[in-house]
Amino acid sequence: MGALTGHQAGIELTTIYEISKILSSSLDLNKTAREVLGMLSSHLRMRRGMVSLVQPSGDLHVVEATGMSAEAARRGRFRRGEGITGKILATGVPMVVPNVAKEPLFLNRTESRSLAEGRVVAFIGVPIKVGRETVGVLSVDREMDGEPGNFEADVRFLAMVANLIGQTTRLHNNVAAEREELMQRQYRLQKELQGKYSLDNVIGHSKRMQDVFAEVHQAAPGRSTVLLRGESGTGKEVIARSIHYLSPRKLAPFIKVNCAALSETLLESELFGHEKGSFTGATQERKGRFEMAQGGTLFLDEIGEISPLFQTKLLRVLQEREFERVGGNKSIKVDVRLIAATNRNMEEDVAKGTFRADLYYRINVVSIFLSPLRERREDIPPLIEHFLDKFNKENERKISISPAALAVMLKCNWPGNVRELENCVERTATMTRKNMIQELDLPCQQNKCFSQVLQHYGQAQLAIPIPVVSAPIVSVSSGASMPEVSGSSFGEATAGEDPAFMTERERLVWAMEQCGWVQAKAARLLNLTPRQIGYALSRYNIEVKRL
Repeated sequence: MGALTGHQAGIELTTIYEISKILSSSLDLNKTAREVLGMLSSHLRMRRGMVSLVQPSGDLHVVEATGMSAEAARRGRFRRGEGITGKILATGVPMVVPNVAKEPLFLNRTESRSLAEGRVVAFIGVPIKVGRETVGVLSVDREMDGEPGNFEADVRFLAMVANLIGQTTRLHNNVAAEREELMQRQYRLQKELQGKYSLDNVIGHSKRMQDVFAEVHQAAPGRSTVLLRGESGTGKEVIARSIHYLSPRKLAPFIKVNCAALSETLLESELFGHEKGSFTGATQERKGRFEMAQGGTLFLDEIGEISPLFQTKLLRVLQEREFERVGGNKSIKVDVRLIAATNRNMEEDVAKGTFRADLYYRINVVSIFLSPLRERREDIPPLIEHFLDKFNKENERKISISPAALAVMLKCNWPGNVRELENCVERTATMTRKNMIQELDLPCQQNKCFSQVLQHYGQAQLAIPIPVVSAPIVSVSSGASMPEVSGSSFGEATAGEDPAFMTERERLVWAMEQCGWVQAKAARLLNLTPRQIGYALSRYNIEVKRL
């Protein structure tokens, strides 16, 4: 190119600017390299440009070229130190061959240059570096046409271009490495989830759960909508995930939505998405859960809680498999399998008119019923063992449970089912100071069982109406005997039993039974202080039961 004129310097500056825009426009390295070579050819009259990069084998391959055929480019392969291009890779130093016809080291491996007598072709090559490491070579040919051979400006310019290509290569390698790591992590998580939610790892040895597992295996391969029914805490989400990971959709997303946790407006936006500006705060377009679950499974938990108006919108989506985003008018088709769950009596809701009959029939294609834990008590010991193992791993402890404590837990009603059992095991294991849970460590043996308090509180409220007009008449003698309580303050107590006709001891036992043997509650029922009722229990030698 010789000494730079003002015009040439302007062309180079413009070319560098355009090349930087090309390299930042895409992460497709081959595409950007091809466009850069085209820019060099058109702006600076450089012909037969090549971008060669080091491959995993260590050899240098031409990845993009201009001014030569694809077959010629495929022949452009060099080992480190081989020929001029290999020497640039080995030394990391730019090299210039003023006349390739007179250079014995020049291999002309691509056979794309015409070395006929009288035509002088110069070769200019500069290293492409990432940091201090040479990862490739940028090379161009120029036909000299009798021009003087001063290549200093060419080398300087190409070095700037090679530096930009090196930065793009580094970014490309980083993105490729992150993508590979992400894919590996996703694969590991997928395998872990499949293992975790495969039915082989769902605990349930009882006949009822084995029947559920058989139904899951039967329903999973199909496309039918599944309705999971059962009390809260029976493991409906675990079963839903198992259905997904046993189905052909296992590699696609599993998306869950708790319908009871969102208002009607939020639920519509959450499921269907919204367009930009569709409501206050909608600053950008947002995909809904249906779109996110494309090709996979959408799990709608607590579906019985959705409003009648939203039931109509959901019914259309399930029938047509298409919807519009909030604020949009474009129909979006989706391929999603629906799994719904509820703890409500759907038939009763349909009869009352609070749940649409047509939606009920649409979601109730395959019904799977999960039994409460109290009806499959043989599953309690393995569940306790599983939750203890989980606690021990997370907290680096070695806690086990005694046979006596296990016997107490087997007798519990577990109104909160598996969720309550897990919480009870975790709470007890956390608070115990030894390596074995004993009977007295259990919350129910310390009058600290939450579900027991709730249960007996509800029973007490139903069995003993609170008087509105008159308060109970209580008299406490100087000898601190059991207070006399007028029968009118208790109303209808229990079937056929009126506290007014009971002895003091019988009234005390009756009150303790009504309150689940919680002394503080029995004291409030009899309008006593905890100290007074404790003294009365001791005086009458009444043993406090541990439920």
